[in-house]
Amino acid sequence: MKVVSKDLRRLVWGDRQADRVVPPTGFTAHLTVFAAGAMAFLAVFAMALSLASGRLAVRWGDELARSSTIRIVAPLDQRAAQTEAALGILQTTAGVAFARALDDAEQQALLAPWFGADLDLQALPVPRLIEVIEEDSGFDAAGLRLRLAAEVPGAVLDDHTQWRAPLVQAANRLKLLGWLSAALLGVSVAAMITLAANAALAANAQVIAVLRLVGATDRYIAQAFIRRFTLRAFGGALVGSVIAMTALLFLPAASDTGGFLTGLGFQGWHWFLPFTIPLLAACFAFVATGAAAGRALKRLA
Repeated sequence: MKVVSKDLRRLVWGDRQADRVVPPTGFTAHLTVFAAGAMAFLAVFAMALSLASGRLAVRWGDELARSSTIRIVAPLDQRAAQTEAALGILQTTAGVAFARALDDAEQQALLAPWFGADLDLQALPVPRLIEVIEEDSGFDAAGLRLRLAAEVPGAVLDDHTQWRAPLVQAANRLKLLGWLSAALLGVSVAAMITLAANAALAANAQVIAVLRLVGATDRYIAQAFIRRFTLRAFGGALVGSVIAMTALLFLPAASDTGGFLTGLGFQGWHWFLPFTIPLLAACFAFVATGAAAGRALKRLA
């Protein structure tokens, strides 16, 4: 325990003599800082995409799960009567919280994106739509279909099941893809830091040999490399995360009209999650550099 505590103090506060083992500048330093910053930048966006996809899945699931639509497909002279009959059935159906028939203006607004704002509903056999809002307990869709088939022949119930499941599944898979991308970025950081540490160890082979001659232990030498590369990874990841979070602030806020293209940033306490990325980068660097230093010191023995 005392040895671990001493190593942690050296990692944080450093050792001026040991720091001279690792060159403070050079391509390995630039490579470590750049790789950590770039990967952290991408990881923040992957995290934001994953969280936004999760919110979208919940929203789609809640909105579509509690709403249904009844289409009245009947001749024009029977449409009004069948609409009133369907509304009467819905008023006596358990689990239905609210039901109303859309007027011509609302139906025209729904069709405007496809047929234009000047669409004449009288010129097309457009069915009358009834919006149904369920209670939390829901209603018996099979029983309602049987009642409608018996009393309102032109009524077709759509409970959005065939639309809800694929949309929620797609959003959940996109969420999983975002977290998988963040994990792959972490592995990439570890791989880049390992390469940079191996290069630094190879470039300082003569220095390491001299240190061994004067009595320096392999633990002391490895600690110098671990500290330098851990701090480089932490600093680069911190800068990359801050830049990414700043960029997210300029993205459009969540909007129903914008759909999935808006609201890709963080919300609430999720803004603290990106600050875990520099810590994870430092942990990856600590482990990767330690493993690389152990292998390299064995080869140079």
